[in-house]
Amino acid sequence: MNDRHNTVVIGGGLAGLISTYLLAKAGREVLLVEKKSYPFHRVCGEYLSNEVLDFLQREDLLPSQFELPQINRFLFSDTAGKSVSTPLDLGGFGLSRYVLDDHIYHKVLEKGGAVQTGVQVESVVFDEKENLFRLELADGSQLRAENVIGAFGKRSKLDKTLNRAFIEKRSPYIGVKYHIKTDFDRSTVALYNFKGGYCGLNTIEEGKVNLCYLGDREQLRKYGSIEAMEREVLWKNPSLRPFFTDSEFLFDKPEVINEINFERKKPVENHILMAGDSAGLITPLCGNGMAMAIHAGKLAAEAILEGKSREEIEARYVHSWKSLFERRLWLGRKVQRLFGSYQASILTRKLIQHVPFISDQIIKNTHGKPF
Repeated sequence: MNDRHNTVVIGGGLAGLISTYLLAKAGREVLLVEKKSYPFHRVCGEYLSNEVLDFLQREDLLPSQFELPQINRFLFSDTAGKSVSTPLDLGGFGLSRYVLDDHIYHKVLEKGGAVQTGVQVESVVFDEKENLFRLELADGSQLRAENVIGAFGKRSKLDKTLNRAFIEKRSPYIGVKYHIKTDFDRSTVALYNFKGGYCGLNTIEEGKVNLCYLGDREQLRKYGSIEAMEREVLWKNPSLRPFFTDSEFLFDKPEVINEINFERKKPVENHILMAGDSAGLITPLCGNGMAMAIHAGKLAAEAILEGKSREEIEARYVHSWKSLFERRLWLGRKVQRLFGSYQASILTRKLIQHVPFISDQIIKNTHGKPF
């Protein structure tokens, strides 16, 4: 394999896949490096806002073999189990990352994009003299690239090697995900609060339901296992408990990720265009991480395709990223304070129920527009 590339994309999630696909489609020489091998599961809410629907359909990036559930309502449950439901103006649909990522991966290959799976990027350094990046992989191989897109997710070893500020701050959050078979309304995305966190549910392909929650690392340490923590904490919400006791669990074990961090990040660091969760993680209650990752991957590719110099590429990307995502991420961090505690969740449920304008504004301002 040639060790010099126009663009290397680190991380094959949605942001990395979309940017690789668009660069390959435009005839650019691009290499995507992903540490796992497709298909695989990711800790993710698996609800996509319809803001991405037109784009995915135009590019033929939606798998056609499934009838996808159309989601147009949001259900909110406080920690006591009382719930309220409200319409989702734009709405969305459910689709697993296992299916979607694998589908786009094959579309990348069809467009001539190169993909190297099963190996992790250990370090990436920008050489000022040569005006290019040097990357070292876990298998000992080395790459050079004119451009690098960092789409390596919520938290990575690379964040440490790049000395990113957020990595020094410990996070109390863990993410846990299951696919289950259960009785659940296909048109609803739901958020169930419990002490210290919240759990989202929505239907995906083949009638399966994605159950994904944000929990507290200290609670896991206290109870000793995920199963014990779920019994002692999540089951205290009487509306959430039946999904654990009366469902068929389809995974042998849950997908788990530690140290989920919602601190601010920069869209460009060390000349790397950060995309998706690498540039900032929106709180799961806003249900928009997948849509934002897709849009960010598109912006990163467009900046490289349209920029005439490194400075112009970076300036274009920073401007477009901030104009589309900065306020949404900020609002998500503020709104998150209303969740995961007894009094705050009850207050929020009452506000949604009696002052629907507030919930409408939160939903509107954490969702983007079709592109």
